[in-house]
Amino acid sequence: MITSPSNPKIKFIRKLRTKKFRDENQLFYIEGPRIISEAIDAKWNFAQVFYSQELITDPYSKKLLGKLLSLNTECFEVDKQVFESFSIKDGPKGLAAVLFQKTFELNYFAESKGLWVGLDRIQDPGNLGSILRTLDAVGGSGIILIDQCTDPFDIAAVRGSMGALFSLKIIKTTRNNFLQFLDKKNITIIGTSDKSDKDYQAIQYKNDMILMMGSEREGLSVSLIEGCDKLVRIPMVGKSDSLNLAVATSICLYEIFNQNRKK
Repeated sequence: MITSPSNPKIKFIRKLRTKKFRDENQLFYIEGPRIISEAIDAKWNFAQVFYSQELITDPYSKKLLGKLLSLNTECFEVDKQVFESFSIKDGPKGLAAVLFQKTFELNYFAESKGLWVGLDRIQDPGNLGSILRTLDAVGGSGIILIDQCTDPFDIAAVRGSMGALFSLKIIKTTRNNFLQFLDKKNITIIGTSDKSDKDYQAIQYKNDMILMMGSEREGLSVSLIEGCDKLVRIPMVGKSDSLNLAVATSICLYEIFNQNRKK
């Protein structure tokens, strides 16, 4: 049993809070029975499991611990105080894990169909998590992160996705590579821009397409706008002149979903 918060394995967990360390090790941290169960169901690769018997009190978590102990991975029991020292939750349930990151190249998209969301330089991990959650709800295929986007394996993004991270494909690429890729493929791309005069409900959406959303501050870059087949905007009549990125994405995704559901 690990009884010291200065144990190297515990220090390693804490370092996973930084993007640089996550990227160097291609790992990320999750905590809590629900999200761990989602990862198991998705057959995600576990690197390590940490648990505290003192904190595992409900039958569901006890059963889940049994599943974790049967995985072909390292499992470490820690005492209550140590678990609480690295926990990201108030009232931790005594289950945590370190998982391997999983991303895909643009070539994967060439072989895939369905509804995708392209995100241009978005910075808020909470927004990314919410977008993942909504995209999963409408049966989407995955996310394309373009240029310097926030980390999908940031704990805020993982938590905000409510497990959707494990069921969607994540592609990371540069703007230049993305635009070169588009030149070779017949893909419908709909972008959002407040400069457009086309209402988002006024066009017909295919189910196989990319919905392009820009950064929270600047929107879509000029080169990505030029790569879109059509641009749409969400009308607003109140005093506010903008919507939260995750909200705007959700509005568009459900319009696409509703149109294709009726076919």
